[in-house]
Amino acid sequence: MSAATPFAPLANATSLPWADVPGWPVADFIRATGAEITRGARLCSLFGVAADGDGTHLVAVLAFDTDSTLAVGRSTPFTGAFPSLTVTHPQAHLFEREVWEQHGLTPTGHPWLKPVRRTAGNAPANGEFFRVDGGEIHEVAVGPVHAGIIEPGHFRFQCAGEEVLHLEIALGYQHRGIEEALGGGPHRATMLQMETIAGDTSIAHATAYATVMEALAATEAPLRAQWLRAVALELERLANHTGDLGALANDVAFLPTSSACGKLRGDFLNLTALLCGNRFGRGLVRPGGCRHDLEPARAAQLLERLAPALADTAQAIGWLWDSASVRSRFENVGTVFPVQATELGLVGPAARACGLVRDVRYDHASGWHRFAQAPVTVWPGGDVFARARVRSLEIQRSGEFLRDQVPSPPEGELHDDLAAPAPDTLAVALVEGWRGEVCHVALTDSAGRFRRYKITDPSFHNWSGLALALRGTAISDFPICNKSFNLSYCGFDL
Repeated sequence: MSAATPFAPLANATSLPWADVPGWPVADFIRATGAEITRGARLCSLFGVAADGDGTHLVAVLAFDTDSTLAVGRSTPFTGAFPSLTVTHPQAHLFEREVWEQHGLTPTGHPWLKPVRRTAGNAPANGEFFRVDGGEIHEVAVGPVHAGIIEPGHFRFQCAGEEVLHLEIALGYQHRGIEEALGGGPHRATMLQMETIAGDTSIAHATAYATVMEALAATEAPLRAQWLRAVALELERLANHTGDLGALANDVAFLPTSSACGKLRGDFLNLTALLCGNRFGRGLVRPGGCRHDLEPARAAQLLERLAPALADTAQAIGWLWDSASVRSRFENVGTVFPVQATELGLVGPAARACGLVRDVRYDHASGWHRFAQAPVTVWPGGDVFARARVRSLEIQRSGEFLRDQVPSPPEGELHDDLAAPAPDTLAVALVEGWRGEVCHVALTDSAGRFRRYKITDPSFHNWSGLALALRGTAISDFPICNKSFNLSYCGFDL
């Protein structure tokens, strides 16, 4: 990082006093943020914080993946407008729309300024949709109410015949208000809210929250708790990747893999239940450590049940790659190119399937992953096939991680009492969830309560990637493109 930028360096899972976060006039702050992104930084989060007096601070959290460092900066308080960062760096576009919606700050020059979520009574959530004109153009609208058991989301396609020219995705129809409810916390309900930010990512979000609380207390969880969290995270990854591959197989009517993976996903969820009594890992992770241990007898049982589940999963996935009909439906469909993935700030398997080496467990390792890292899985194609291959390889490597780590846990306590959160302090935690980077940022007030708590689920970065993947693709390919990303509606709608 350049010494001339308004950013303070910090490591993942650490904190610094709010007074040590440099503040610059907003125009200079935006200019410097853009300069850092241009030379390789990535925008993890951009959000507003109400100032003590009038106005609002803009706060940016940047990741320098090659250096394994983070940086945070803020603007001095202001009202009204600020220069849009989106004009030169598209990965800021949703963040700036959210800031406009929540704080009334206008990003001047933003190319498509409209609400992210429903926030004003019965006002429409997303306003006007982009339209393509022409005699052969037709429009297809899907949702927000869907035929299946699914969160609300609206997809507006502009098509020329069967070809999709543009897809606009509108989410935020529920706006559950989790971030707003966290203000003044932590409350008695805070942990439960964290575990339901995105129900299929309960362990990752709970781990990020616990890590933030530990950073605010200037400590970390005992090694045995860090080990348990890593085991639980990889089990969460196994279950969801297996389920996604089964769902992809179902979308192209390849029933052998679809049926097998549906059952095997349940087997991996049951291993998480063996670990803590809940199939989604709720109740395991708590600030300061974990609530449940994995004693030798249950560890042996977990490994005994893991081996056939991994073998059966490998066989079921192998059927996919052996099927010419499946490959013909997956290959060269829904392609996102590396430069596009970089510009949009994609994370997780969606980024790695575009050839980007981007994984918190490697770039910003914290907790037990500092001692035992799963290799980063990368595939260069950027299409549905690449996203499926990344998932299949991550299943293998998560399985190898568990076989290596479960038999040799560290000794020691499972939980430590935490000191009260430090006052007027900002803490950042990144966790590699199965969809990608989970980012939690907490800022405390003078009493050590949450002045602002900002959550960025990986879906917030990646929905734009799905929209881009559909360009030039047949509209009939939307289901498999959508499933190859498998993003969260509720994780976006906070």
